[in-house]
Amino acid sequence: MTPPPVRVLVVEDHRGLAENLFEFLGETRYALDFAADGPTALRLVAANVYDVIVLDVMLPGMSGLDVCQTLRETLQCRTPVIFMTAKDHIDDKVEGFARGADDYLVKPFHLRELAVRIEALHRRSTGGPGELTAGAVRFAPGTLQAGLGQAHVQLSGASARLFEALMRAHPHYVSHEQLAEHVSGERDTDANSVRTHVYLLRRQLQDHLGHALVKTVHGRGYRLEPPSEA
Repeated sequence: MTPPPVRVLVVEDHRGLAENLFEFLGETRYALDFAADGPTALRLVAANVYDVIVLDVMLPGMSGLDVCQTLRETLQCRTPVIFMTAKDHIDDKVEGFARGADDYLVKPFHLRELAVRIEALHRRSTGGPGELTAGAVRFAPGTLQAGLGQAHVQLSGASARLFEALMRAHPHYVSHEQLAEHVSGERDTDANSVRTHVYLLRRQLQDHLGHALVKTVHGRGYRLEPPSEA
């Protein structure tokens, strides 16, 4: 049986690049939609279901960063987002992940790499295992929802990846290098980037679950600390 096509929304104001993406990805494996600006992208997401969103950062009017944040916070959209951008500074990447991105692709890039990343995010979002538990803490990889008692929080992007890594490693710690791979796919990611993501994750957990849950293992990394172990 032929698998259903992967539904992809491409948000890119450069029509030439968008046409190249459409030509390369084709219409057999992917069902493609196109938006040239942020408001159009938000309307399409509100009206349709996508498996992956490929989002340019430098859009006219409403930036891709603002589009992604609106997707996560206003539309409560959990669809994986790949940012495309010419900005390759670590601070730009940190901000992108903090706004809810799941992946980051720096221009110029090979179109085959984009296809591989789309497939990887699609597999992660649709083929995850069942609920993970650590003491009273719960995490569902399929929905990216974390819970403690009656409280729950919807995670996304790097926060979800970091939390899942900590849940799977519990009661052991996860090294800085391992967490760096979960943030950006590279073990040599700047240490400040990892700390920033951990800070953002702790703040979300504290605000919604009443506990920060992530403990620093000095000189080594981080571990999950359920309330009963504190």
